[in-house]
Amino acid sequence: MPARRRTSLALLAHLCVSLASAASYSVVDYGAVADGRTDCAGAFLRAWAAACGTEGEGPAAVVVPAGEFLVSRARFSGPCRSGAVAVSIAGTVLAPVPYAGAQLWIVFQNVDGVSVIGGTLDGRGQAYWACRRAGGGSSCPAATRSLTIYRSRNVVIQGLTSVNSAGIHVTVQASTGVAIVDTVVSAPGDSPNTDGIHIKQSSDITIRNAVVGTGDDCISMVEGSSDVWIQGVTCGPGHGISIGSLGDTPEQVAVRNITVKAVTLAGTTNGLRIKSWAKANSGLVDGVAFSDVVMRNVRNPIIVDQNYCPGNVSCPTEGSGIKITNVSYTDVEGTSATPVAVRFNCSPSQPCTGITMRNVWLGYGERRRAAESFCRNAYGVAYGHVVPPSCLAHQEMFCYK
Repeated sequence: MPARRRTSLALLAHLCVSLASAASYSVVDYGAVADGRTDCAGAFLRAWAAACGTEGEGPAAVVVPAGEFLVSRARFSGPCRSGAVAVSIAGTVLAPVPYAGAQLWIVFQNVDGVSVIGGTLDGRGQAYWACRRAGGGSSCPAATRSLTIYRSRNVVIQGLTSVNSAGIHVTVQASTGVAIVDTVVSAPGDSPNTDGIHIKQSSDITIRNAVVGTGDDCISMVEGSSDVWIQGVTCGPGHGISIGSLGDTPEQVAVRNITVKAVTLAGTTNGLRIKSWAKANSGLVDGVAFSDVVMRNVRNPIIVDQNYCPGNVSCPTEGSGIKITNVSYTDVEGTSATPVAVRFNCSPSQPCTGITMRNVWLGYGERRRAAESFCRNAYGVAYGHVVPPSCLAHQEMFCYK
């Protein structure tokens, strides 16, 4: 079993033991009112301070009972003297309306051994989406992110439901050893920039048994993402499961060791996507394995796009400096909503290498008419039953030319 899976499973086991013996701190005892109108941010932070600051009494739990609790903004900071802290949510936590323009809503920062269990976070992003749809641009408030895990380790998010975030629902940044399991993320398909789970500069991340429907990427992994295990995810609506975009700025670094298996994508814009800008900024995507994937009416089921330019305005033409190598697609089947089911649009300056396709069967439309493949600067091999037929150039041609 890969080390990242062992770590995440150990976290879950530890969570069960910790909850059984945890000292309890209810937000109601610290002044929270479950009326959906009173700002309970202070009460939440006081309960956290009590749970986090208790020394020598073992694990602690912050309890959010049933009801609706308005929280304007909360940053739960560590490290905690008590060690493990569980935040157990039975009710719904509401974001303020209208938005004050904050970039972040609920943040866990510098914590080790924290778990967030159950409950619903309602970002109430409808006003922000309406402003964006009306062309408000810079006059719109910031797209507030609902839940952020930052500079933390050994974190479990289990059984959480996140709805209607103004921006990204769950962000994991500069962290290690994070498990997100049995999670539901939901926003309308036309809600802008509402990525489901976003990973950045983080390692040893597990996402398992999640149902994600958004107006942007269901799961996105950008610079510094490594040792990520994604399994048992259902995605739709949304833009699929994406690596990138990369290469927009010089600070981009590698994305490595990504496993995506046993996932279903239905009615999404993209399926399995890797995207980078056509800029000379260097970077690397290495060791990506997609397997046991079901597509249902996906516009771009398999796509590598190294000419990424949303809006197609003033697009760069330098050629992407991101090296994409060792990417495999195994046991992928289903239907494409467009004639081109497989598209490898790679960089002339950094061609895609080491692509492997094995047992891929993608048809066009419900009747599974013959679909097409498109390749540019893409090298690799195909095995078994591959439909549409592979257009990859043989790896040897690239190695010796």
